[in-house]
Amino acid sequence: MTVSFTIYGDPKGKGRPRFSTYGGHVHAHTPQETVAYENLVKWSYVQQAGNRLEGAVQADITGYFPIPSSTPKKKKQAMANETVEYTHKVDCDNLAKIILDSLNEIAYKDDAQVSRLTVRKLYSEKPRVEVTLTEIYSQ
Repeated sequence: MTVSFTIYGDPKGKGRPRFSTYGGHVHAHTPQETVAYENLVKWSYVQQAGNRLEGAVQADITGYFPIPSSTPKKKKQAMANETVEYTHKVDCDNLAKIILDSLNEIAYKDDAQVSRLTVRKLYSEKPRVEVTLTEIYSQ
């Protein structure tokens, strides 16, 4: 089984937890921007795909980042054709982590089921993240 869905808007990476001390104990807090994006990923999956995968999963994630307005016209056209690789922040691993962690208990029982992973970063006039999950085999 294969399911595909799109998360519209600028791609985000998994934010680092913040720590604080309260009453002599250390507490970890997930940044609000990360929580909001994880909720958007969950909502997008449920609205567009919704099936739960069993067994090993292959994940293909492509992040399409906005084209900077200061880009020269010639280069801007190549970026608009989605042929220019994006080489700035967000790191590929953080992009994959926020997507895969968000889908725990929704698309699969645990993201440990993902045994194959492909992540790409490109430019586009329509920022988004496209995700395809393929069940390699059922248990």
